[in-house]
Amino acid sequence: MYYHASPFAGIKTLEPRISNHGAPLVYFSKKRENTLVYLSNAVEKFCRETGFPHAGSWTTWGPYGFRDGILLLEEYYPNALEETYRGVSGYVYRAASIREADWADSIPDAAVSAVPVPVDGVEFIPDACRAILDAKRAGLLTIARYGGHSQEKLAWIEKTIRSEYDGSGGRPEYRHFLRSKFSFLR
Repeated sequence: MYYHASPFAGIKTLEPRISNHGAPLVYFSKKRENTLVYLSNAVEKFCRETGFPHAGSWTTWGPYGFRDGILLLEEYYPNALEETYRGVSGYVYRAASIREADWADSIPDAAVSAVPVPVDGVEFIPDACRAILDAKRAGLLTIARYGGHSQEKLAWIEKTIRSEYDGSGGRPEYRHFLRSKFSFLR
């Protein structure tokens, strides 16, 4: 089974869209829980909530990685999980099979298709935060809370965010988000 998250209801066929890789693709995971992080984008959500005007595509915010093949969602600022996902609903679409595109990436259990994929089922997620926490309780993913980070990790976060900010001159929505969430940038 292949899974794809979307905020949009009623999709019957998942269509390839221009991706971060510059090619029209549909992204999937072979693990449902891995798609939950795509139900909300912290940058887009924050800018909309604060009335920040923006046109065009949104910078994506994805503070996650994998440890031993299990998704690790990391909070880079306090309460990031709740601020990003609480109250956000969406849909996890299922496809029994896909024609996988020739695409190399290091994301565990990921797959992509360059052709339209018919939907075989859908699950409504009423609250993405609750779904993520349920998946954590089931041992399907892990969460590294901001308050649990070591001093070394906090120093790494600051260095990384400063670098992200310095390189984001053409993305005012991203700078707005970063300045608001990381006091060391103010």
